[in-house]
Amino acid sequence: MNAMYDHPHSLGDYLDQHFTCSCGREHYAPLKHVSVRKGALEDLPVFAKELGFGSLYLISDPITYGIAGERCMELLSAAGVKAQIIQLTHTDFDEATVGELLIHMPADCDLMVAVGTGAINDMTRFFSFRTGRPFFTVATAAPMDGFASSIAAIQVNHLKTTFDAQTPLCILGDTDILKNAPYRMIAAGLGDLLGKFTCLCDWKLSRVITGEHYCENIVELVESCVQSVLQDAGKAKDRDPQVLGDIMEGLVLTGVAMSLYGNSRPASGCEHHMSHYWEMMFEQKGQRPVPHGTQVGVGTVLVLKLVEALLDTPVDFDAARSAARSYDPAQWERDIRAAYGPAADGVIAMEAKARKNDPAGRLARIDAMEARWEEITALLKSLPSSRTVTELLRSLDSPCLPGEIGVDREMLKNTFLYCKEVRARYTILQMIWDLGLLDPLSDRVIAGC
Repeated sequence: MNAMYDHPHSLGDYLDQHFTCSCGREHYAPLKHVSVRKGALEDLPVFAKELGFGSLYLISDPITYGIAGERCMELLSAAGVKAQIIQLTHTDFDEATVGELLIHMPADCDLMVAVGTGAINDMTRFFSFRTGRPFFTVATAAPMDGFASSIAAIQVNHLKTTFDAQTPLCILGDTDILKNAPYRMIAAGLGDLLGKFTCLCDWKLSRVITGEHYCENIVELVESCVQSVLQDAGKAKDRDPQVLGDIMEGLVLTGVAMSLYGNSRPASGCEHHMSHYWEMMFEQKGQRPVPHGTQVGVGTVLVLKLVEALLDTPVDFDAARSAARSYDPAQWERDIRAAYGPAADGVIAMEAKARKNDPAGRLARIDAMEARWEEITALLKSLPSSRTVTELLRSLDSPCLPGEIGVDREMLKNTFLYCKEVRARYTILQMIWDLGLLDPLSDRVIAGC
């Protein structure tokens, strides 16, 4: 077993490696191969044979079938590898999708292949894990960082729910395909990377306020990756294959960070919780949201604006304690049912287990904040400004305001107040709620949107 690198290394140095770490934990990313290059689809039968697989189940939808699925089947056939492909008709990626996958799965399947991005990856990751098969990913675009993740977020009872799943054994990103992806998907990938600023700050704050376990080596890996990719982000508009390949590798590397740590803490925070909330709300309305990474970019701007409002506000810790003591769980449940609709039961059950809103825990966190407020404000001030991120998104022709992605003011208010309930994870939003300031400060942000 190797010692975890004390400074960031290239992607290949983390693959299929066991590490001991100064954080006190062992880290392992089971991903064995990443091929991001011109003609990377040709590696599919090569890697399948190398790892001993003989019956492949390819999972696509009608769009990704045409982009890469058909070609994958041709390459596998030419190489003498048995394979079957499905074009999903249930694309809400919920319980019905699981049923469709099960019905059509070959009995002798020993490897699944996700042909697509985002939801197809998550569903394949979840389904393969639950059926005891490994999987590969063939990316058709690079709009998000979840390729190498070991968790999956899918719709269950109308609630975007995160499940333990597994990391793919191989990830293929053919730059001839990536460069032809809709530009909004390319910009979405960059938007997802921008979210790392706020999500890593969430983690640092939680270490200070709650004592949550923290790994400095993984944080530095993600921060280095984001800075490296963003320095050439402007060239993405030119569809430069090298730049798009670098973006893809950067997104994979942040996913590897999640796999190394064992959950999504290194790459997903309150900006992602906003996106998950919006996805649920649009799904309930029968509307399709913009790409996840695009939502994350908008969410990042909103969180930064909220932080700026906090830094401009005197904090009354005694008033925060009074607010904590007056917490009314019955009123909270009524508010959640109004804000989440059919998804409310899952949120309420999660809080019953996590109890993150209980007065005792909140009072302890307020005490910790008051004792270390100077350190906390220093962390918040280290974030980029909302203006900087807005300008970067604008340079990418990507939305940066909620109204530009279909989020009206009523939904936005509910987002600020209740999206923190999507996960039992400490974030900037929970911190500001602990201080009794989430309602008034969100009004200030909304007024400026």
